[in-house]
Amino acid sequence: MPKMKIDGIEIEVPAGITVLQACEMAGVEIPRFCYHERLSIAGNCRMCLVEQEKAPKPIASCAMPVADGMVIKTDTPVVRKARKGVMEFLLINHPLDCPICDQGGECDLQDQAMAFGFDRSRYHENKRAVPDKEFGPLVKTSMTRCIHCTRCIRFATEVAGVEELGATGRGEAMEVTTYVQHALTTELSGNLVDLCPVGALTSKPYAYEARSWELRKTESIDVLDALGSNIRVDARGGVVMRVLPRLNDDVNEEWIGDKTRHAVDGLRYQRLDQPYVRKGGKLVPASWDEAFAAIVGKVKGLDGKKIAAIVGDQCDAESMVALKDLMAALGSPNVDCRQDGAKLEAGVRGSYIFNPGIHGIDQADAVLLVGTNPRWESPVLNARLRKRYLSGRCAFASIGPTVDLTYPVERLGAGPATLRELSEGKLAFFEKLKAAKNPLIIVGMGALTRDDGAAVLALVRDLAEKVNAVREDWNGFAVLHTAAARVGGLDLGLVPGEGGRDVAGILAGAQGKEIEVVYLLGADEIDVQQLGKAFVIYQGHHGDRGAHRADVILPGAAYTEKPGTYVNMEGRVQLGRRAVYPPGEAREDWTILRALSERLGQPLPYDSLDQVRSRLVAVNKTFAALDQQAAGGWGPFGKAGATNDAAFASPVTNYYMTCPISRASRTMAECMASRQQLLAAE
Repeated sequence: MPKMKIDGIEIEVPAGITVLQACEMAGVEIPRFCYHERLSIAGNCRMCLVEQEKAPKPIASCAMPVADGMVIKTDTPVVRKARKGVMEFLLINHPLDCPICDQGGECDLQDQAMAFGFDRSRYHENKRAVPDKEFGPLVKTSMTRCIHCTRCIRFATEVAGVEELGATGRGEAMEVTTYVQHALTTELSGNLVDLCPVGALTSKPYAYEARSWELRKTESIDVLDALGSNIRVDARGGVVMRVLPRLNDDVNEEWIGDKTRHAVDGLRYQRLDQPYVRKGGKLVPASWDEAFAAIVGKVKGLDGKKIAAIVGDQCDAESMVALKDLMAALGSPNVDCRQDGAKLEAGVRGSYIFNPGIHGIDQADAVLLVGTNPRWESPVLNARLRKRYLSGRCAFASIGPTVDLTYPVERLGAGPATLRELSEGKLAFFEKLKAAKNPLIIVGMGALTRDDGAAVLALVRDLAEKVNAVREDWNGFAVLHTAAARVGGLDLGLVPGEGGRDVAGILAGAQGKEIEVVYLLGADEIDVQQLGKAFVIYQGHHGDRGAHRADVILPGAAYTEKPGTYVNMEGRVQLGRRAVYPPGEAREDWTILRALSERLGQPLPYDSLDQVRSRLVAVNKTFAALDQQAAGGWGPFGKAGATNDAAFASPVTNYYMTCPISRASRTMAECMASRQQLLAAE
């Protein structure tokens, strides 16, 4: 490891890092605009200049690799003069927009101008003006502010994988643009706003809404897909104003998808804020007592086998365990958390989690995608796959839909027949998987929600074992979920008990009048028309599909309005926190179930959040370890059998509207309209 001196202090640093990184390790702050840890080095802002002994002039520390014996000085008169000069040049054309700029208060240019800049300008000519560009409904442009750091260009090309941003012109005529003036076609475009250091790119939906110092910041977890991205929820009063990413290298690094970031305006619309009871064919407002009385009148004394419960995709573990305990107390074995009908079993944890972990993608050297479109099902995970592709020496192949995944993928076929041929070693990619040190097989819900899903799951398990993807030091079997609550529900055993019915069985039973009461806990993705004449209790936060069919509505809390435990697709237990309180008479979901159990004469044995979480640990010990990925284990699962010839299809056909929150979002509606307009133009 090279030894070097930084400001007179000797330090040993890893070989291959830059001088800027070495200075950070030594605790010395180096200003920068173009440099970013997750992007390639551009070296074009020159703000990071430092003095190197024996060098004829200051060096750009972001682009200079460390060397043994190097002597660096970061706070000399030469360095200070150089930085002031660079800042003066950067501000020559920058407009005085701070009072009206949304970046104000969290702007790198503001901060570094104060810390390292000059206190006056010697430039008296007219400032240049640059026309604003159209980047779509999410990114607002003020290109006169642009300092040409090229962060946005590098992000679009390297991370998002859409080469739609670039620079035209030279010198003062240089402009960052999309060339053909159309909206960005990436699901990660909101991250451009986080990357921009000067306010040239800001959030269009958030424009002129609030200042950063007005907001109350809460660290939480995203539930709009199954990745479990770490987020920060910013609220003012009782309204969620925006969502930003938090750093977690093992999960989402520092990126989030556009739906995670911008669908939060859906939390303001179509909300359920009081109980409702259906009378005379119409839902009418009611008190909690009236709603509970209607449920008790229907449920009390009813055979448990005639009662069923379906769990939705965004439920927290606390509400799921409360529902499981309530159904058990009522004698009902008809409970299912697999709203989409996925043929997953609750027994072997390794059969339903992303076993290598999201960070395990970085170690894979052969990747097979089965029945999934990760670009829409989990955009941040797809960016991780692209990152692995860019690092080289990794083969990618897919069996399923033909889609642009932002990296080259060899398409082997469309359905189970191809998967069977691959498992039997009849395709060339089998040898690539077998020769790989860490083969990774990702199976999506498009392969598992079919009638032959159990047989497909058995085929994938068989393939994983044949190519040595499952061993002591590596488990390359990975399930890509689309529902944030799915892994937690399976961990808690929310599957049919002995003689119980799954979702398809519950719907069939409701039509055949064998199921008389159906409890929907935030379940909106089922065909509610198949519930027949069953008495439907809907507990949730939006007036979506389930609420329209309900006979009794119990208003619950959305993920930003309650503390909750969530388990992401890799089996990592994470805590979401309350950012705002639920609207009106809405309450936390587990408390509603606890109150209802009291009225039904079957009180649940917990009265506080801590007691519910103790119950979670009692049901499954994995809930005791927060932010850790527990090993999944391995064993027989799936069910060998015949498969049909239908091609695999991704369950996500519209990325922008997959849940009650995003369907209520005006911003997501604009994104969908923009994408359709772009497709029509092509």
